[in-house]
Order: sequence, then C-alpha cells, then structure tokens
Amino acid sequence: MSISSMEVEARIAAARRHGGDPYKPQFRNIGALLAARVAEAPDREALAFFDDDAGMERRWTWGQLATAVGRSAAFLAGAGVGRGDRVAFLLGNLDHTVILYLATWSLGACVAPVNAAEDFERKHFIVENSGATILFAKTEYFEDAQRLRDELSVRLVEVNSDAGATVSGAAYPQIVAGEDTALPESDFDAVGCEALLIYTSGTTGAPKGVRVDQYNMMADAASMIQWHAWSASLTTMCVLPIHHVNGIIVTLVTPFLAGGRAILNSRFNSRTFWQRVGAESVNIVSVVPTLLEFLVEADRGGKSVPRASECDISSLRTILCGAGPLLVETALAFEQCFGVSITHGYGLSETTCYNCHLPPDLSDTERRAWLSEHGFPSIGPALPWQEMAILDGDDRPVAEGVRGEICIRGDAVSMGYYRRPEANISAFKNGWFHSGDEGFAIKDAGGRDFFFITGRIKELIIRGGINYAPLEIDEALCTHPHVRYGLAVPFPNRYYGDEIAAYVVPEEGVSPDAEDIIQHARKQLGFSKSPKVIIFGEEVPYTSTGKPRRIELARQLEPQLAEHRATQFRKP
Repeated sequence: MSISSMEVEARIAAARRHGGDPYKPQFRNIGALLAARVAEAPDREALAFFDDDAGMERRWTWGQLATAVGRSAAFLAGAGVGRGDRVAFLLGNLDHTVILYLATWSLGACVAPVNAAEDFERKHFIVENSGATILFAKTEYFEDAQRLRDELSVRLVEVNSDAGATVSGAAYPQIVAGEDTALPESDFDAVGCEALLIYTSGTTGAPKGVRVDQYNMMADAASMIQWHAWSASLTTMCVLPIHHVNGIIVTLVTPFLAGGRAILNSRFNSRTFWQRVGAESVNIVSVVPTLLEFLVEADRGGKSVPRASECDISSLRTILCGAGPLLVETALAFEQCFGVSITHGYGLSETTCYNCHLPPDLSDTERRAWLSEHGFPSIGPALPWQEMAILDGDDRPVAEGVRGEICIRGDAVSMGYYRRPEANISAFKNGWFHSGDEGFAIKDAGGRDFFFITGRIKELIIRGGINYAPLEIDEALCTHPHVRYGLAVPFPNRYYGDEIAAYVVPEEGVSPDAEDIIQHARKQLGFSKSPKVIIFGEEVPYTSTGKPRRIELARQLEPQLAEHRATQFRKP
C-alpha cells in the first residue's frame, strides 16, 4: 500500500507530540537566545577552546562571541545564505566552528556537518545531498574540500585553526577582525526552522540525513536542564566531535540555553582530561563508553598527566554517558576508579540527542543497583517533554521486563529524514518514532519506568531461531582478565543460520588462549549463547561517536570464518 507525502508528514507530526503540555521556549530562536545572553552579561565568559596538540587556548566572552557571530552572519548573508539554506562544515572541533554554527542558525539556515574521518565518497554524498551552497573546510582537510568544490560547484571557504579563515587567499575578517556587525534580526520561529542536517552512520545503503529544527535543539537542552536542575553557573566540557548531536546539543546548546559556559576541546585527550576538569571547574562532561575505558586504562597505567587523584575535580557533578553500549563492568570500574558518578542515558540523532537519563535524586546505592543488577545498565526514565515505550512488532506495549523495540515521541523528535520517504514510513508510525533498538523497562517503587537497551534489533544474533543480544556476550568476554575488548559477531552457519564468533583485543603484553576465553564465556552464558570461534585483533572499529561497527566488522571477518560455515558445533 502506497502512502502519500501528506500521510508521511502526518506520521512525523504525530511522533513530535506527547501526552502533556508542549515545551514553551524561553526564546523565539537561537539568535534571540544569543542576543539575550549578550544583553545580560557581555563580559561573562561563554566559550573556551583548547587544542592540546597545538598548545592553543582561546577564550570568548558573550560580547566577543556575538561580535564574531555578527561578522560571520554578515559574510554568510553576503554569500547568499538565508532562511532554509544549508551550509556544510568540514571543520572538526574549533571555536570557529561554534561561531559559524551560531551565525548560520541566527540567519535561520541549517548546519550540515561532515565528519572528516569518513571516506571521500561519503563526504561527497553529504555535501551533494544536503544541497549546501557553501562549504567551510579546515586547512588540513583542504585536499578533499577542493575536490568537493570542483565536482559539486560549491563555494569553498578555508578555515585555519590558528588565524581564522581565508577566502581565495584573501583575509576573511568576519571572524577575527574587521568592522563590528550587529547580530542579524532573527524574526522567525524555532518550530520548523531546520537547524541541523545530521547524516546517520548506517551500515547499509546511502546515509540518511536527519532534519532537526531549532525547537528540537532547545527542547532537548531544556529537558536536560530541568531534569538535572542545572543553572546559569553550569560549565560543560566537550570532548566529543561537534559534527554529531551529542557534542552539539549536550555540551554547547545546553550550557548556552542555561546561561553557562562551554569548554571545547579539539579532541579527547586522557592526558589532560582531569587537569582541565579541575582548572576550568567543569560540572558536566558527556562521553561515550569507549572514553570511560580509555580514562580507566590511562589512570591505572599512569599515562594520565596528572592523574585524576592529583587534581581537584570537586566541581564535577557527574559524567553523562550514552551513544554506545555501556557494559556493567565498565560503569562500575569507572566509578570505583574515580569516585565520579555515571549518569547513563540514551538517544538518537533522529530524536535530537538524549531522551532519557538516570535521575539525579538516586542515592549511590540505588544508582549502582540500576547500573548493575538487571544485566544491562539502565538508561533511566524519559526526560521532560518526551515519552518512551517498549512496543512489540504490532506496536503494542509489552509487559514489564519483556523485550521489544524502544519507541519515542515528543518535542525532541526530529522532522524526519531528508528525501527518504521509505525510511520515514518505516520509522514513524502509530504516533511513535521507532528506534530500531531493542530494550525493556522495569518500574521503580514509585512507578517510574526505568528503560534498558539491549542492542540493535538488526544486530541481534538469531541462532537456531532464538534471538541473542550481542551486548550480553560482550559483557561476558570482557570479564576475562586477558581481554581488553570483546565483540560478539554472527557468522553464517549451515546448521543454525547464525553462529556466534568473538573478535577479541587482548590486554597489552598477553597472548590469551582462544579456548580459555571460550570456556570462560561458556561458564557465564551456557553453550548456545557463547562464542564458538575467537578471532584476535589489535583494534575495534568504532564510529566517531564511539559505537562499535559490529555489522561492518562481521563482514570483514567473513573470509576468516568461512571455514566454519559447515561446522556443527556440539555441546560437550
């Protein structure tokens, strides 16, 4: 049955509502937010930028930020950028990136970030598909940027991390010098004003552009501010890439909406992480599980300079963690190592960013119980102005503790996929956005639903007709003392459809025995669910946001696993 474009839009609109009163923005749009902050405290610091590799530090007050944004907006407007236009960015984490994002939003235009780590074909697809008329590119990415300019006839602006930007070799004064230019009059509403076109890292087919409007951004940021009772004293630190929603929303838009300040790092660096938290009196850092592992490893190995125990990190309230599978062992090891609580959460680009968090009112005992006693760390209840549910294949709620698909609706749900009607049809239905993630929910004593994610539905290993969540197997593998990282992957098998293998990265300096790891996992999981084959490697392929590319890894390992296609693994 075909579905008209009007029906598709109606489906998306239904998922963008929830059962309660909608979020009412304090500001009409991002431009109005910036203007208000400047009027309130022009000399208060808004942004600090650190590039450890270059030994660089720059700080911006609200007044200085507004001046740079005004100049940048004037340049963009002069280049023909206006409401509804897309601007592409191949920049990475720079203070100039933040300025240009704000300038784009103040004009009612849309930011289309490009991940520099992607291959050229994907970069080409994003710039072309977005319809961007102008591309800002960092000097070190300029070879690809010039190819994009030549092949797509897009206007190219080179941005140098040291001195600002140049256009065709001439000084670009709108960022770092030139006459003062007032912020543009942002006379539009946030609802429906497209702000981000984020391309998802799908494992098959072309990337999908997710359309997030300014209302989504402010609603999601406001939901976190209200949930955690953050105030204008909030200082967040960004160590994640700001070509992705986590880095953009949590550690940039959120402190700006609260009236606080953002500490932006060019990249994550375990050697300076704790020192910067202490020196900048950071309250909140948002990370992915991979970074928790790196921090624990660095501290235990004495590689962090200085170590966490040598820094005053009393300002740090919690570490937000999401955007990837968090193992129970990782969460407990981090908290034990550093004495810093983890606030686990969950969200997607399609739902702006975070949709749920563990509550801040939990005692240490309660938080650790939710992190460790149910097989998976809880991602907490839904945030304000958002609803979540676990639904079966017919979109009916499942019983408590029963697994189904995580579905979301509310003010953080995006405007849908750009030019992908088939994706919108499958993802938006019956008043919900369907995440494609499997999970379950358990009620606390007060009746709140605490949600859990068990893995991607399409990543489920189906062995002999029985579904297995690979994250459970990962957890068992990582409890082996000689396993640094372990990922369960399926491989085709004549007898069971899927059989289970494990890709293992050993701890440094050890050469574990494959059979020993198999037996270790089997003691915890039983025969059917445990890996039958171990393949050793040196690194785990992660996306730039810390998610393991499990399906991609399984494809890469197919030649090595082909000899086991006809093997019937029998229980001893």
